[in-house]
Amino acid sequence: MLYVAVATRSFRRYSTYVAATLAGIFTNSVFGVIICFVYTAVWQQNPDAGGYDVTDALTYAWIGQALIVTVAIWGGGATDEVAARIRTGDVAIDLYRPVSLLGWYLSADLGRAAYHLLTRGVAPTIVGALLFDLRAPAGPVAWLLFLVAVTLAVVVSFGLRMLVACSTFWLMDDTGVKNLAAVLAMFLSGLVVPLVLFPGWSRDLAMALPWSSFLQVPADIWLGRRAGTDALAALAFQAGWALVLLGACAAVIARARHKVVVQGG
Repeated sequence: MLYVAVATRSFRRYSTYVAATLAGIFTNSVFGVIICFVYTAVWQQNPDAGGYDVTDALTYAWIGQALIVTVAIWGGGATDEVAARIRTGDVAIDLYRPVSLLGWYLSADLGRAAYHLLTRGVAPTIVGALLFDLRAPAGPVAWLLFLVAVTLAVVVSFGLRMLVACSTFWLMDDTGVKNLAAVLAMFLSGLVVPLVLFPGWSRDLAMALPWSSFLQVPADIWLGRRAGTDALAALAFQAGWALVLLGACAAVIARARHKVVVQGG
């Protein structure tokens, strides 16, 4: 119940930033339209690029806009707070709490993601559906699988962002690592172009990396390209990376406990 309370309060905290949310919805909608025009031009030249038709491509563009902030593809969320608290030393208070630091901030990030999915995820998608011919999931099962995929995408993203934040224990500033992680996530998640357009071995490699969980996997489930046992295998792929990354975070935090020195007070 504690972690549910943390997630709920994180949801309510982000819901106070109404102006920022409205500005974000507008921005995502504008970029969604621009990307759709680009994709339309590309698919007119190659109507089955990557196995997608033009409707798949346009739908993919709006799913991408819906998940940028929800999954925190470019970084941000609760892990930014962790990095700031490491810099100021306030993380010592977190380490003294009788609860898991990892569980606390994962709950907070899931609360943030839920708010962003309901606002900056749903609203731009509605705008896209009004302006373009988009493809909807095939039925309730597909909707459910998509929501599970998005939840796992947030957990995988949190694991990578938490590792970046924990680098502050040793570097005192995570700016460089965070910028590098954002660039990798932007290209390897499929946000710039769908990973199915990557040529040969680079596509297989990108699809095997954790960043493909951010966008490519949820989008393929939404589009029906991964259904039935194939969809379950995709969810298992995401869950596997989530466990690996959370395990790595726990090990790094345990190692960092030996480095933290609390002075004064």
